[in-house]
Amino acid sequence: DCLGTPIVYSPVKADLTGNIKKIRAVYDSNPAKFKTLQNILEAEKEMHGSAWPKTGATLALMWLKRGLKFMLVLLQSISDGERDEEHPNLIRVNAMKAYEIALKKYHGWMLQKLFMGSVYALPYKSDLLKALEKGKEVKEEESIEKIHQFLSRVTPILDAIYEMYTKMNAELSYKA
Repeated sequence: DCLGTPIVYSPVKADLTGNIKKIRAVYDSNPAKFKTLQNILEAEKEMHGSAWPKTGATLALMWLKRGLKFMLVLLQSISDGERDEEHPNLIRVNAMKAYEIALKKYHGWMLQKLFMGSVYALPYKSDLLKALEKGKEVKEEESIEKIHQFLSRVTPILDAIYEMYTKMNAELSYKA
């Protein structure tokens, strides 16, 4: 909801939410068996055989981790002070960097063009920071410090998920 125009970003939110629901459904089916994400991937690998990792929660987590990587790179870029010097309150530069790093190589021509157009619907940096603060008026420096703290806690978790996919040979490179 922090990214502004609902009509533009509602499919992205729906996709992320759908991926979380798929993973959660597997976990909820047997919490004792699926204590970790790795437990889920290992069970699905055994269950789906040659169709794995193109199915189930494994595929959902693959796309979720990519979406989360996009968000973390975007926030890192903002907190690092990267910006368009001519338009310092726009976050297009940050979003483009995040897209290049996290998603572009997995998107076909049509999705790439759709993304390029959607950056014009992004909120101003000041509006994004205010949304992250749930509408409270907070100094930019305070918001940036909270982003740094968040990134320091979440980035190692996401890195571990990426490492797990690499070790399990679960990463797919096809384009959506």
